[in-house]
Amino acid sequence: MDQARPAQRGNNLDDVRRNNLAIVLGLAHVRGRVSRAEVTKVTGLNRSTVGGLVAELVDLGLVVEQEPDAASHAGRPSAIIAPRPDIVAIAVNPEVDAVTIGLVSLSGKVLKRIRYDTARVPTPEEVVNIVTAVVAGMRGELERSFRTVGVGVAVPGLVTAEDGEVVVAPHLDWHNVPFSAMLSDALGLPVVSANDASAGITAESTFGSGREANDHIYLNGGASGIGGGIVINGALYPGVSGFAGEFGHSLVNSGGVLCHCGAYGCLDTEVRQSALLAAVSLDAADSEQLESVLVAQFARSEGPDAAVLELVNRQIGFLAESLRGTVNIFNPELVILGGFLGTLYAVAPELLESGVRDRALKGPREDVRFARSELGLDLLMIGAAQLAFAPMLANPASIDKALGKAS
Repeated sequence: MDQARPAQRGNNLDDVRRNNLAIVLGLAHVRGRVSRAEVTKVTGLNRSTVGGLVAELVDLGLVVEQEPDAASHAGRPSAIIAPRPDIVAIAVNPEVDAVTIGLVSLSGKVLKRIRYDTARVPTPEEVVNIVTAVVAGMRGELERSFRTVGVGVAVPGLVTAEDGEVVVAPHLDWHNVPFSAMLSDALGLPVVSANDASAGITAESTFGSGREANDHIYLNGGASGIGGGIVINGALYPGVSGFAGEFGHSLVNSGGVLCHCGAYGCLDTEVRQSALLAAVSLDAADSEQLESVLVAQFARSEGPDAAVLELVNRQIGFLAESLRGTVNIFNPELVILGGFLGTLYAVAPELLESGVRDRALKGPREDVRFARSELGLDLLMIGAAQLAFAPMLANPASIDKALGKAS
């Protein structure tokens, strides 16, 4: 999604200036480095106005100005604007087998990622305790070297947009949990929570495969199952309460098993990370090795083991069946696959693409292309951090109230 797209114009000069500040900061955030000349061209604002906006962002401690490489520019070089490297967000992703905590900079770079494996499915209280302990261990570094905007949480479940309540995270067995409030109370920081796949598509749309696509679908596969996100005309479509994108509960097998949602034959029940791990003799704690092991098997001259090949073909077939409906309904230009679904696509891309095109309608199937997530294991850390950065990106001057000016 285009973070540089102008916000709704306000009714007074303060609103206009706030929106313009957000546009300039958004350009630096998404691009990492952007020249004043580029900002002037993209925004249509005059040079003096851009200069004033940049000066205000520098004063707020959100960006720095750097000297350009004069050798690569004809004429008078334009100063380069970049996000301050000390502005960070804490990212959290609770799963059935682990809690992952990350530290992410305003430029979208993951500075630290810690996976804390759990012996059982963690309760909300246990996740709060784990995150609190990890953040306490980083406290000295955070206070010495960074300014922390807040915390973003990518939850494998349904989360209300207005208050971050986890309505249901079925695999975690969480129901009506005010998780944002719980974690905020423990850390003394603002916390924003959202569905993990929605966070994932935000990250991919900003920094990954979806940067150039206005209409795309993202499907993520994790230990808790499959979710997704929808971007229409460059904007995330959340649904009325933020629950849109539950692709894991599309019907793919009329003779399938009972899903926790109450239906039979859902994608969630037929395409499982746990089955793939078992097929290649990996434990849940080794899930990050799944792709390298599967790719190595498919790269062998004799091909993968028969049982592994059969399982991969079966899961890709069900995934293609689900995507058939997605392509027919949404007519997207791009489908992005993340998590273990990205792994399935990586080992047999032609099988998945032909499976969808053989099933989908002629028009939509000819428009769509496929890609895997570019952000890999950092995806949900970046997506969760985007949740925390979002209020500041919308109103950069609010950094004064939250953090005070940078020294």
